Amino acid sequence: MTSPEIASLSWGQMKVKGCSTTYKDCKVWPGGSRTWDWRETGTNHSPGVQPADLEEVVKKGVKTLVIGRGMSEALQVPPSTVDYLKKNGIDVLVLQTEKAVEEYNALAAQGVKVGGVFHSTC
Repeated sequence: MTSPEIASLSWGQMKVKGCSTTYKDCKVWPGGSRTWDWRETGTNHSPGVQPADLEEVVKKGVKTLVIGRGMSEALQVPPSTVDYLKKNGIDVLVLQTEKAVEEYNALAAQGVKVGGVFHSTC
């Protein structure tokens, strides 16, 4: 099961290869993707990405998780979230979303079991 390529990214819109949905924010993992709905976990720009936002992707068996903080990096990622991933043996990259998508796609192309959560606006 390979991680799907992010086919395109622009402000407020992301497309995942093989998926007809256009996402604003999305989660991707080997074999799938879906909308990242912040309301599910009460996520806001601050304090930002919580372990609860990542559990679903972690359970898919990823070895690396890429977090896209938004086009202007407004989305925070607290140290506790990075610690959660490291305690689960997962490498984590926290980047501006355009850079995050580039890195995610490069890892996916290499066959790495990579997942990601991406914020496509601010």
